[in-house]
Amino acid sequence: METQRFTIKGRVIAADDPQLQVALAQVYDTPERPRCLCVPGGVEMYVALHRQFVVKRMPESGSTHHPECPSYEPELQQSGLGELVGEAVLESEPGRVELRVDFPWMRVTGRGVPRGEPQDVSEVGVPGRRMTLRALMHFLFERAGFNRWSPAMAGKRNQGVLRKYLLEAAEEIMVKGVPLAERLYVPEPFSESARAETAQRRREKLAVLRPRDGQTPLAVVIGEFKASEATSQGRRVWIRHMPDAPLLIAGKSWERIERVFAPLFEARDADTGRPVRLVLAALIRARREYTYEIDAASLMLASEHWIPIEGVHELPLIDALVAQHRRFVKPLRYDARNGAAFPNALLLDTGARPVPLHVASAFMDPKERAAKEKAIASGKPEAWVWWTDQPMPAFPVGAPET
Repeated sequence: METQRFTIKGRVIAADDPQLQVALAQVYDTPERPRCLCVPGGVEMYVALHRQFVVKRMPESGSTHHPECPSYEPELQQSGLGELVGEAVLESEPGRVELRVDFPWMRVTGRGVPRGEPQDVSEVGVPGRRMTLRALMHFLFERAGFNRWSPAMAGKRNQGVLRKYLLEAAEEIMVKGVPLAERLYVPEPFSESARAETAQRRREKLAVLRPRDGQTPLAVVIGEFKASEATSQGRRVWIRHMPDAPLLIAGKSWERIERVFAPLFEARDADTGRPVRLVLAALIRARREYTYEIDAASLMLASEHWIPIEGVHELPLIDALVAQHRRFVKPLRYDARNGAAFPNALLLDTGARPVPLHVASAFMDPKERAAKEKAIASGKPEAWVWWTDQPMPAFPVGAPET
């Protein structure tokens, strides 16, 4: 596919047509829906408004699009998202997603943890699945399109683009009855000449953290981890593009984070010859005025193009796909026990069906290896497999463009 095309009010119009905004305005907030023409008969879409009109796929319809269509997404079972949809991820209507998470939006000052159980119990609720901070980060990156790649994206992914699309994705998400966009901060690209203005906008955004009525609100910061340093009170954590606003955390808490995420911190020192990013999602609160403290944190690795990865063993695959101008999507782990059960990538430019690409590392533990071998067997005969102790095999040939 070269350009996505839609039918709107009986007219075929391309995604890059200057008249698309006019056509979308005519059907926005009406029962009439555009149809994507990536497959015979088309696929129903809906219109959203993010400063301009945008055509988006209907809930759970991504796999009905052609693999090369920008609106395509894999079947839910091919990533950790499948375990969460319907329980922790609820999309009851187009353009509105409710996430059920396992972290709070508010801390109550002075409230202790209740002990024991009430005397009269009429029922016992079974707790439903909830998303962790890592799963929220994966969900945002997937909704923003950073787990997919096409050659047209080369040279166009930077901090400004990351911020724009993560915040746009957050506009459609509700968490505990609160719009995620109100509680999400992604740093603006830093410029020394605009330092004061940027800092003022950050303070205005994070004013939501001010305590009120004995309650302390929390917010999420997502950015690339830069460094941490010891202080007499604990640690300062630095995020790129926030050189004038460190996040504070107790020393022992940061030591625990470093232990839990040790493989990710070590990945930055791995002898890969390739850049790797360490992305931090921090749940923060205001310790004092304009002083931000980490309440909880999660980390993930990403390639230099901001494509989330599970480990450095995936970097050669991702970089080879990018270098060879291939179209692909990276299934994300979310809260699955491990990512070995899913393809390491899905190649989208080989025809009507995506081709699963699997990477099997010699450093996998036995459980991961068994899960990967099972996933490879279930994907045959189409599955492509690279055992990292051998040379990388050639990728399946791409379908000719139409």
